[in-house]
Amino acid sequence: MVSEGSFISDVGGTNIRLALVENNEIYGIKKYFCADFETIADAIEQFRLDSGLVRFSNGCIAIAGPVSDDRITMTNHSWEFSRTALANQLKMDDLQVINDFTAVAFSLPELGDGQLIQVGNGSRLPQGNIAVFGPGTGLGVEHLTLTKNGWQTLDGEGGHVDFAPNDDIDLQIWRYLKSKFGRVSTEEVLSGRGLVNVYTALSLEHGQEPSLFDPAEITQAAQSKSDAVCELAVQQFCRIMGAFAGNLALNLCATGGVFIGGGVTSKLGDMFLQSDFRKYFEAKGAMADYVKPIPTYLINEPEHGLIGAKAYLKQHIEQTK
Repeated sequence: MVSEGSFISDVGGTNIRLALVENNEIYGIKKYFCADFETIADAIEQFRLDSGLVRFSNGCIAIAGPVSDDRITMTNHSWEFSRTALANQLKMDDLQVINDFTAVAFSLPELGDGQLIQVGNGSRLPQGNIAVFGPGTGLGVEHLTLTKNGWQTLDGEGGHVDFAPNDDIDLQIWRYLKSKFGRVSTEEVLSGRGLVNVYTALSLEHGQEPSLFDPAEITQAAQSKSDAVCELAVQQFCRIMGAFAGNLALNLCATGGVFIGGGVTSKLGDMFLQSDFRKYFEAKGAMADYVKPIPTYLINEPEHGLIGAKAYLKQHIEQTK
């Protein structure tokens, strides 16, 4: 039996993915259902046994939830734990826990052309600032900048900035959400429920009662061209994404690229790739020439969470030597 090794993990509300790391390579990936284990320690211990190791010397967990202090509570699952206590329980020398979107950000400098789909023109500078956002259950946003000590994330709650309308259709959506919520955050437009909100607003604007309340159904109806309002909703969703991505590029001079993750965009397929996303990204008036050279990418790598956890762990180990 191998004595010890390093592990990484990407933990969502439904699944926990774990893998071993050796010589900066990921191998032995396994996926378990979170619901099958009472605690995260039980899941990691099962992975250790399945991997044939005596113990894990160090590791990094990317998890869906805030990680601002030692106590970790998952957003969409019942697991909660102390990082220090978990490391002690697993007899580890070092355990890092990061937010799942931090892991997404750290994966980006590692991803090559085969793991990305470029949308529009532009080319990234290897040491340039990076922005990433992901419409999913919510709207995750992260920036990454290179310092003398390596890559550093700039945390925040960028998904909750005010939604800024850019055209008449945006105004229709904004008025509907303003009447419903009082304040309109971008997350209420760019997320799974956001797509439903866009569809609902446009249905009412076109004098019909909304009949679909699942983003997957709206997407399917748009792709099959069976519902004109669904088509319009998806098209406008992509335009709003483009404008928002352009704002992120302006915020921090994202010459390293603006990247899109999250589960919603990947399911749009050709409708996204053929949309007005890039047109609205570049539509920044006097600043259009500033954003035009900045590339935009759709992440096309299913293991980017593990890749990011590996990159974070590698940098952490190098910094503590």
